[in-house]
Amino acid sequence: MDVKITGAAAAYSQAVGRAKQITQTPDAEPGSKSGFSSLLQSTLSNAVNAAGAAEQASMQALVAPTDVSQVVMAVTNAEVTLETVVAVRDRVIQAYQDILKMPI
Repeated sequence: MDVKITGAAAAYSQAVGRAKQITQTPDAEPGSKSGFSSLLQSTLSNAVNAAGAAEQASMQALVAPTDVSQVVMAVTNAEVTLETVVAVRDRVIQAYQDILKMPI
């Protein structure tokens, strides 16, 4: 199987661009911040930023000699952030399902 690195890099760059675009959507009303929606948006933005920092640290380690512990810390931070986002998502889905099961 022949995989071209330029095609893979372009696809990854497009995926990152879409993720950043999703996290940078404006609120419904300018100047107003809804509690939960602003918290959710900032959390997703932080997760994307952590993944970007891990990617940059990994790329920097490939290009020039750097401290491996910094790369490991950046990747671990991104991993913990992703696990937190997934755990919150699972809890929100579980809460929604519990609400649906409530008798009226």
